[in-house]
Amino acid sequence: MEAAARERLQTPPRKVLSGQLRFCVSRSGQTAAWQLERTGSGKSPLDVSVVWMQGTVLEVRPDNNTTLQLLDETGTFTVVGAGGVPKGKPCTIRGKYVMVMGVVLSCRPEPVVRAVKLTDLSDNALHRSMWKLEVEDLQQTSP
Repeated sequence: MEAAARERLQTPPRKVLSGQLRFCVSRSGQTAAWQLERTGSGKSPLDVSVVWMQGTVLEVRPDNNTTLQLLDETGTFTVVGAGGVPKGKPCTIRGKYVMVMGVVLSCRPEPVVRAVKLTDLSDNALHRSMWKLEVEDLQQTSP
């Protein structure tokens, strides 16, 4: 990755839902490629370039070094490059509940994320049941 591209990536990763990414606004030339409005909170928008997302694997395709389609509580999103990232237990299997960290490539019509990390969270149902609440709470309390 070029130095200029790395400088545009915010850290740490933002925890987001796919439905939120669909409404991000492109910000070319800024510190982050995308901006997430926090409607109704009175807080400034969040820069979004690196995300932490969770969802159930719906589809696994061999293209783009393994492409996954995932589903969270707000919709579907696509993860590219899943075959080339470190992972523990096999998690590119249909039906697994996984966490993905990655770089946002696009937000519309469906979010697309290039995977940096992939982890199987299927063994603990708490991950799935608390995810939406965790994301909403973090976004409301972040400055």
